[in-house]
Amino acid sequence: MSQYDEGHTVAGWTGFGIATVGVAVMGAGVCAGNALWVWGGLSVVVISVLITWVLHLAGWGKPPGRRPAAEWGMWVKDLTAREGHPGCVGCRLAGRGRLAELPVRVTAESGTGEPVTESAV
Repeated sequence: MSQYDEGHTVAGWTGFGIATVGVAVMGAGVCAGNALWVWGGLSVVVISVLITWVLHLAGWGKPPGRRPAAEWGMWVKDLTAREGHPGCVGCRLAGRGRLAELPVRVTAESGTGEPVTESAV
């Protein structure tokens, strides 16, 4: 098993299985010339993405990058998912794992704070 082990999770395999069914339905729709099957298969693929995302947020997905060997198993639940994974797009979309607040600089003119951006530093 690799050190990264990404995708070897309940969330990954569930999403893959559902997406495979969706793509098969889409392919059958293309072969049969049936637009309803194509759109139905596409909707199944979209549902698979949403189910994978929900499972990841519930702890059945893993964060990107290296993990200890004890966490490589597929049935090991990720207990850090609640706080969000650094660098994880799915966690960021859910509002988890946000970066620390930007420092605030108080201006003399107005007396109010404004975030310090990269260009102002």
